[in-house]
Amino acid sequence: MEIYIDGHFYPQEEAKVSVFDHGYLYGDGVFEGIRAYNGRVFKLTEHLDRLYQSAKSIMMEIPISWKEMEAAVLEAVRRNNLHDAYVRIVVSRGVGDLGLDPTKCHRPTVVVIAAKIVLYPEELYSKGLRVVTVGTRRNHPEALNPRIKSTNYLNNIIAKAEALHLGYQEVLMLNGEGYVVEGTGDNIFLVQDGKLITPPPHVGILKGITRQTVIDLAAERGIPTLQEVITRHDVFNAQECFMTGTAAEIIPVVEVDGRLIGDGMPGAVTKKLITDYRELTKVSGTPVYPQAEMAG
Repeated sequence: MEIYIDGHFYPQEEAKVSVFDHGYLYGDGVFEGIRAYNGRVFKLTEHLDRLYQSAKSIMMEIPISWKEMEAAVLEAVRRNNLHDAYVRIVVSRGVGDLGLDPTKCHRPTVVVIAAKIVLYPEELYSKGLRVVTVGTRRNHPEALNPRIKSTNYLNNIIAKAEALHLGYQEVLMLNGEGYVVEGTGDNIFLVQDGKLITPPPHVGILKGITRQTVIDLAAERGIPTLQEVITRHDVFNAQECFMTGTAAEIIPVVEVDGRLIGDGMPGAVTKKLITDYRELTKVSGTPVYPQAEMAG
């Protein structure tokens, strides 16, 4: 594996950053997880836009241009001879001293890793996922806005650890007011009376790119999406439930806190959207390789 760091590619065993980087010391940075399918990087523009927006919110200027970042992502996939890939971009504050002062970090560190990821076993897409509500609440938007895709993911990790301790792979996280917001790495949707329902950004969610893709695919099928606050009661009584994320794609949820969702099996709307999403990823995205090579 070859990994991009600050304009150069290094073999995996030589790809290193300083222990004085504030990304390591304080989780001071931003990141994106992106998927490539069939030699095309899916929703690359949207992911890069969100990366630069996250950086702006934490008052960090990414030291390479948008187009240079795009080129780095495509080259990372090419160098590792991947057609289906998971790409992780990490931009940390850079090397500084042991204090908090970000101005002591003179240049952010840019890392691009192109590899593979399998978040859930394939059987869960046909049988569905069991989730549990945990005690850890989602960060308050005015403390650390979840719309910033920050490398400080401790909030999510604590919730994930609680879930695993209880024997679950994913959770429902609530905000400070007790409303359902999302999972540790996924947005949530309910299906009720022919409509999708998902929490709005202001309650404290990551404005997911897969989330928006699902909203668009549903609209093409004539399925409206309502963005409104939801409670655990709404989840328990939904006809269908699923979660979305770049790594997870669309995964059905069939049980929450011991309550079956619907009949306890992935629902018809969910399965249609999974099919639509997978068909879209086969043909959509920024090409990594020349078209002739992709066709071959």
